[in-house]
Amino acid sequence: MFGISWIDLVILVLASFRLTHLIVYDEITSFLREPFFTIVYEPDDTGQMNRQYRFKGGKVRRWIGELLSCHWCVGIWTAVLTVAVYAYVPAAYPILLLLAIAGAAAVIETRLYM
Repeated sequence: MFGISWIDLVILVLASFRLTHLIVYDEITSFLREPFFTIVYEPDDTGQMNRQYRFKGGKVRRWIGELLSCHWCVGIWTAVLTVAVYAYVPAAYPILLLLAIAGAAAVIETRLYM
């Protein structure tokens, strides 16, 4: 059985959340997404701007682009990664903790500006 404390679970959840956001949305990792899609904003009938994806390349490249544009999809893989790192690379715990702190800060900041 894989035992985990509640505080470590919270750290893993927040670290996975922040890593997912980093991959899918943050400008600093746009170089990862750029080969697979571009983002354009188009107005709808009410004038609100909607985010649209323009996928590039063939089937495989498009599939990778669809994966990288989906926070639910990337979230599963970042969860797998964070649990694996937690279980098999104990020296990386400080990195998970830093991601968790950044994730918690993002949640707090989002709530403050709603």
